[in-house]
Amino acid sequence: MQKMLLEGYTIDEVLDLPNTELQAIVLRDEPIVFKAGSANILGKFKVAGNTLFLELAHIDGGGKGALPSLAALATRYAKREGLEFVEWSVHAVHCANPNLKLRRVLEKKGFIGRDVKGIGECSWLRGQVL
Repeated sequence: MQKMLLEGYTIDEVLDLPNTELQAIVLRDEPIVFKAGSANILGKFKVAGNTLFLELAHIDGGGKGALPSLAALATRYAKREGLEFVEWSVHAVHCANPNLKLRRVLEKKGFIGRDVKGIGECSWLRGQVL
């Protein structure tokens, strides 16, 4: 099985980046576009308190591996940093042309429709890092 690449890096290679580099490039609470496998994703990421926040605004293309790989990376990063929660807000299912398959996948994973203050309507999930 081929490993999912995030902007050309494996999950292990991303986690091997210095924390200052991750914070400067990814964890800055500003929108970024990145490639996860064959998917192009628009999202923003930040750490606040004991939580890693992932907000995904748009997901274009891609197969089954993009979101599970991103979830694995988020969980491993949160564990490494001693964070307690990973919180997801996914707008990609509430857009003009929603991906119904993505909506079903998120619902199976426990995401719920929610209006999040400061973010708006999205599929939302807050999971404890174990």
